[in-house]
Amino acid sequence: MKYVNAKEALPAELLKEVQKYIQGETLYVPKSASNRGKWGARTGIRAELKERNRKIKEEYSDGRSLEEISWNYHLSVETIKKIIYSRKEVT
Repeated sequence: MKYVNAKEALPAELLKEVQKYIQGETLYVPKSASNRGKWGARTGIRAELKERNRKIKEEYSDGRSLEEISWNYHLSVETIKKIIYSRKEVT
């Protein structure tokens, strides 16, 4: 998150209006909903999880036990079950 001086970024009238509510403090202005990306889209974690889950399902189809898969991926057996039995993929 980058610091921006409101005096440089906002019109004078808007700055005066904001100063009625807050002065000399740091104010966070969140992105609008339309500018937000999906979770993990920027870092690539969504793609990594999709690939990991695909591998888990493949290993289970190849006959590996839930416990073995759980151990290999450092996940609980219950989490492995959720991944295996889920029809929904991480997109």
